[in-house]
Amino acid sequence: MPKQKDLKRIVRSRMQKTGESYTAARLQLLKKKEPDYAELAGMSETAISRATGRTWAEWVKILDAVSAAEKPHRDIARYVSSLGTPDWWSQTVTVGYERIRGLREKGQRRGGGYEASKSRTFAVPVTKLYNAFANAQQRARWLPVKVEVRAANPNKRMRVKWNDQTTVEIMFTSKADRKSSVALTHQKLPDKTAAEEMKRWWSERFDVLGEVLS
Repeated sequence: MPKQKDLKRIVRSRMQKTGESYTAARLQLLKKKEPDYAELAGMSETAISRATGRTWAEWVKILDAVSAAEKPHRDIARYVSSLGTPDWWSQTVTVGYERIRGLREKGQRRGGGYEASKSRTFAVPVTKLYNAFANAQQRARWLPVKVEVRAANPNKRMRVKWNDQTTVEIMFTSKADRKSSVALTHQKLPDKTAAEEMKRWWSERFDVLGEVLS
């Protein structure tokens, strides 16, 4: 059974999802052998197991064993990576663990700032998808915001500075059958509300991008 502070956090999360009272949600959770780590982490058990070879419960056990909750984000991510986890998934595991242990909320960074993440798969080669972000004329067709590209690794990664001084980290992945995906994180947002609004905004922009690419 989880520690008391973990249980309270899980109960509140279930209340928001199901509309149950605190007592009803707590009773349901007490029937479980372990907390719903996937819900707290914001990543499904299936996805994390397939990508890393470990369940959330296994990651929690491994990271608790090295007192990871007492370490800075970068050190946790470095340790997760040292266990053979791909770079992007090292960050996912680290963020998920920090959420499970109450070190940050969903959409919040360890330092207290917030961020919004969004991903989408498109039926185009990665070169075409990347160009839609990298080429200013192509970008203007679907992204009505002036941005400054600060760093870029063609067809793989990009970092841009927003017109309000926030930043966006973007990762591109080539997939089979002439498909590719983009996953971005909009950082340095002021609060949770701004993060939720930005996530919805990016979803709308990706809808337009899909029309442009087709």
